[in-house]
Amino acid sequence: MLDELDQRLNLIELKCRRPVEHLLAGEYRSVFRGRGIEFEDVRPYQPGDDVRTMDWKVTARTGEPHIKRYIEEREQFFYLLVDVSASMRHGTHGQKAKTVSEICALLTMAAIKNQDRVGLILFSDEIEQIVPARKGRSHAMRIMDSLVNFQPKKKGTNFAEVIGRFGHIARKHSVVFVVSDFLTEDYASELQHLAFRHDVNAVHISDNPLQNTSASGLLRMRDAETGIEKVFDLKANTHASEAHSQKLHQQMLEAGVGLLELPVGDNCVEALAGFFHERHQHVADHTGG
Repeated sequence: MLDELDQRLNLIELKCRRPVEHLLAGEYRSVFRGRGIEFEDVRPYQPGDDVRTMDWKVTARTGEPHIKRYIEEREQFFYLLVDVSASMRHGTHGQKAKTVSEICALLTMAAIKNQDRVGLILFSDEIEQIVPARKGRSHAMRIMDSLVNFQPKKKGTNFAEVIGRFGHIARKHSVVFVVSDFLTEDYASELQHLAFRHDVNAVHISDNPLQNTSASGLLRMRDAETGIEKVFDLKANTHASEAHSQKLHQQMLEAGVGLLELPVGDNCVEALAGFFHERHQHVADHTGG
C-alpha cells in the first residue's frame, strides 16, 4: 500500500512539473506580483537621503534625524486551505481526491517556482494538519505527500474554525486558495472576512456523476458527513447542483473572492491556466496595464 502511495506521489510530481515550468509559472508570476516594498528598520539620516523617508517619531524621540529603510518584497506567502471532510473523500472511483491532489500540486509547484513560501492547512470541522509555509522542492514534496496520504479524523466542515485559526497563523498579506466542494452554508461571510486582509481564491471541486445523464427516479443516499439517509429525486438533483454553482458564484463575487470551477476529472492544467489568464486580464483592465 505504501509503495502504491509513493508511486502516485511521484506520478503527480512528474505530471505537474512540465506544465508548471513551461506554462503556469509565468502566468502565476504575472497575477501574484507581491506588494512592492516593505518596511525593514530605521537608521540615522545621511546627507543625500530622501527627506520624504524621514521617521519623525524616532527623530523627535532621539533628537537626531532618522529615516525609514525599505526593502523590495520579493517573496510572498502562499497558503492552501484544503477541505478534507467526508464529502471531499467520497468521490466517484476516488477521482475527487485525485483532482484535489493535482490542482494543489500545480499551485504548490507554481508558487515554489516563483520562490514563494507555501503552507498547507487541512481542515474538516477542525484543523486536521498544518504544514508551515516554507520554500523548496523538498517542502513541495512534503505538501503533496500530506495531500495524498493524510487520513482525517473528522467528517464535517467548519470554515469558521479554519479561517479563525488562519488569522493567527498568517500575519502578513498572503495569497490563499481554499479548495472545497462548499457543501455547507457557512462559507460566504467567513471568506469575505478573510478577503479583507488577503488575496483569497476559491477552487470549487464539483462532482455530480448523474448531471449529464437522463436518469430519473428516486434514489436513497447517505450523507457522507452526517450519516443521515435521504431520498433524492435524480432529475431535481441536477437542477439543485446547477443552483448551488450559481449561488456560489454570486457569493464569491460579492465577497471579492476569485472562483475557479473545477469539475472532477477535468484537465487541471487548462482550468488553472484559464483562471490565471482571467485574473491577469481583470487586473490589467482595472490598472490600465
